[in-house]
Amino acid sequence: MLKPLAERLRPQTLDEYIGQSHLVGDGRILRRMIDTGNVASFILWGPPGVGKTTLARIIANATKSEFHTLSAVTSGVKDVRDVITQCRNESRSMFSAGRPILFIDEIHRFSKSQQDSLLGAVEDGTVTLIGATTENPSFEVIRPLLSRAQVYTLEPLNENDLTRLLEHAVAKDEILSKREVKIEETAALFRYSGGDARKLLNILDLLEQSTPAGEPIVINDRVVTERLQRNPQAYDKGGEMHYDIISAFIKSIRGSDPDAAVYWLARMIAGGEDPEFIARRLVIVAAEDIGLANPNALLLANATYDAIMKIGMPEGRIPLAECTIYLATSAKSNSAYKAIAAAMAEVERSGNLPVPLHLRNAPTSLMKKLGYGEGYKYAHDYPGNFVRQQFLPDAIQNVKLWTPCSNQAEDVMTARQKSRWG
Repeated sequence: MLKPLAERLRPQTLDEYIGQSHLVGDGRILRRMIDTGNVASFILWGPPGVGKTTLARIIANATKSEFHTLSAVTSGVKDVRDVITQCRNESRSMFSAGRPILFIDEIHRFSKSQQDSLLGAVEDGTVTLIGATTENPSFEVIRPLLSRAQVYTLEPLNENDLTRLLEHAVAKDEILSKREVKIEETAALFRYSGGDARKLLNILDLLEQSTPAGEPIVINDRVVTERLQRNPQAYDKGGEMHYDIISAFIKSIRGSDPDAAVYWLARMIAGGEDPEFIARRLVIVAAEDIGLANPNALLLANATYDAIMKIGMPEGRIPLAECTIYLATSAKSNSAYKAIAAAMAEVERSGNLPVPLHLRNAPTSLMKKLGYGEGYKYAHDYPGNFVRQQFLPDAIQNVKLWTPCSNQAEDVMTARQKSRWG
């Protein structure tokens, strides 16, 4: 069976690789790694279809390193340990050229325990880790792993890159090179591609397959738009459309558009998406984007998740729709999300600051003699169940981490805080 165009044209060397010149151009970091054969662990962060997997394979081929790949979607801790054992055996082999490369796709979906299981092998040089992620590694990858692997950002292909890719496909592909191709306009082709090489090649594949043999393949805005509308891309819950549609769903809720939100919900349901996955995302959105503006949203999202677990589909579409519309029309606040991010950054900056003595527990007489708990004021003993005292460590006692948003619920909270703390 003939491979798809994107697979037929997958680059094998850096000279064939298109885009990311800031990383693979002459003298740039990844090209230097290949030229010297000294490949350090790193994580590639960028949108789908910009060459993360391809780049990892090119590096492995160029350095003659054994290449192992795991998907964070399907692999568990045992899979990680098994492949590390295999890599350790290869490293000891006299026939091994370079250090084995372990490529982990969607590394941001690995749990903390899965990521922890990589640390030792990366630290002692058993493997060179190359991770790929579409999500910000700062939020999704554990700090110890980030400290052992540089993060390189890949960018969507620009118009010049897409033009080169189009011309390369027409000239070099075993199928397209034998057919007459008329490139009249590329605006629609590039717009639908969205900087994604795989999407562009998939569209070309569609144009070739839908054009009868003997007729020229015409590429212009009208033809591209018409063919895509006539052959809509199928929803693939295991592929990039999965991420595109859930992203549109979340952003529609965040943007307070119930019509768009319930439309994207219907697209996911019609495509066979796991209803538990949708319900989990609703719980996250309720906490991250509605937050303190309407704390009931989190309760409803949790109730929706419970309902899905109890009744399943197709009836589960009803509580999913109810929750989606409720969240989309609710007041919005991300102050809790920003507060915990600020607090985590402060912990990273200031380290393990000591707990003030008056806040410490004093279960033994020795601790009491040392001053543990001395001077603590029990709030319920004071008018309004409030008394002024220091709760943060001495070094950051005046730091503000929560910045309320402007909405009815948080306005009340802010007024209450001002009446207490001034």
